[in-house]
Amino acid sequence: MSYEFDGKKYEQASAHQKEWGAKVIAELDLRGDESVLDLGCGDGVLTSRIAERLPDGRVLGIDASKGMIAAAIPKSTPNLSFRLMDIDDLDFAEEFDVIFSNATLHWVKDHRRLLRNVRRALRPGGRVRFDFAGEGNCASFFAVIREAMALEPFAAAFDGFEWPWYMPSVEAYATLAEASGLRNVMVWGGNADRHFPDKEAIIRWIDQPSIVPFLPRLPESERGPLRDYVVQRMVERTLQQDGTCFETFRRINLSAER
Repeated sequence: MSYEFDGKKYEQASAHQKEWGAKVIAELDLRGDESVLDLGCGDGVLTSRIAERLPDGRVLGIDASKGMIAAAIPKSTPNLSFRLMDIDDLDFAEEFDVIFSNATLHWVKDHRRLLRNVRRALRPGGRVRFDFAGEGNCASFFAVIREAMALEPFAAAFDGFEWPWYMPSVEAYATLAEASGLRNVMVWGGNADRHFPDKEAIIRWIDQPSIVPFLPRLPESERGPLRDYVVQRMVERTLQQDGTCFETFRRINLSAER
């Protein structure tokens, strides 16, 4: 299942995702003539940074959210394009030298299918580099949203609700990746715990993207009350004495080749 996000609001709430992505891009060691695919390009900021490193190459950013693609398209250049496309629908064959993804793939549930499609999309010798959320991520938000989902009048709406994220352990993902047919597989974790500068910053992050999968389950009249409850409890739970708000962010990293 894909979700619809507000790309403009995400631009204002995603500083930490962009920090992580900038570090990964710096590690790609691009020659400048590669063809690169960005899975889950979001608002296109990081995709643009990749394109800047490819004077003789090209980048395609894909995302399943119309709102994200709408925010990304104005950043298009002769070597940078964006496409509305669900990652589950990847159908490229030997088209890319590098496949990159940052802070997205925890939204994809079937990684066996993903890795199979990524391998097919890579040219021989092509590289893949992922950074996404892993086990232990967002401990406070997950506790609060589960607490909210169990409350009346919200509980009935979440009967049969499918948890929207896949956040494996390093060991589980290493086993999966090593069975994918990719070569030189390396999987490692990372602790990216963050102090949001103030409660307004963590509230922006709650609104985009964290609470997005939960609101459509509710009638319009109950969405505001659920959101307000989550915001109040998150501030209570995460606010520090210095005015910052602390949340856990744990990462899965993958590097591999075809």
